[in-house]
Amino acid sequence: MPVELNHTIVAARDKKASADFLAAVLGLEVGPPYGPFLPVETANGVTLDFMDAGDGPIISQHYAFLVSEEEFDEIFARIREAGITYYADPGHRRPGEFNRHDGGRGLYFEDPDRHNLEIITRPYGSGG
Repeated sequence: MPVELNHTIVAARDKKASADFLAAVLGLEVGPPYGPFLPVETANGVTLDFMDAGDGPIISQHYAFLVSEEEFDEIFARIREAGITYYADPGHRRPGEFNRHDGGRGLYFEDPDRHNLEIITRPYGSGG
């Protein structure tokens, strides 16, 4: 069996708010709770399991989502409609822009806990 990513835990101040945010922006569903986790499943079966972090610090993580051109347009529309600041680069130095790496489109934005989220239409290194 080939190795596949199954799930990852995402630390949050409010797991419901963070899961709802991601699901709303990406057009996904929040699944039923599983123990202390609130899952959001992607099309390839990977779940992001949101968990309340308590009072400790939340270390910003990066999560990238490969989407179709049509999905990019839909997500981008939701980002703009919600007034979410987006960037062309992971360091957030180019606000209000998206990139065209590998002949596709990509952008970065933050969730409520400052995790750096990214949508791309072409995998990095795929050419184009």
